[in-house]
Amino acid sequence: MSNKVLKDKAQPLGNYPHVKRVGDFIYVSGTSSRRQDNSHAGVTIHPDGRVDKDIRVQTQAVIENIGALLSSMGAGLEHLIDLTTFLVDMEDFKGYNEVYGTFFDHATGPTRTTVAVHQLPHPNLLIEIKAVAYKPLF
Repeated sequence: MSNKVLKDKAQPLGNYPHVKRVGDFIYVSGTSSRRQDNSHAGVTIHPDGRVDKDIRVQTQAVIENIGALLSSMGAGLEHLIDLTTFLVDMEDFKGYNEVYGTFFDHATGPTRTTVAVHQLPHPNLLIEIKAVAYKPLF
């Protein structure tokens, strides 16, 4: 068993690893569009205080972050077998699904569950995804 917290990624908000390998399985903790500097991809804060959030940009950043975490364990997005997606608003499902489809297809992609949640750890977040991958050690 091995756990990793990557120094070049946004640090976990609690005492948990970004990613954990157990045998041939790799578990990715809930991942958002948060960057190392604690800003969020897909968020524009205007001088007047208005905040615009883009589900497409956030979805792409989340999936790319998951890819980087998997890479740290010698795996990639192609090794994903299951995803659980948390959306703050199901009105964002269409935009999320469009971007998701640029990374995965029904023939080779992971299984997926998408649920609506009341909120995520930061008000700028529209989406969080946790993942499971399978990549044999040998």
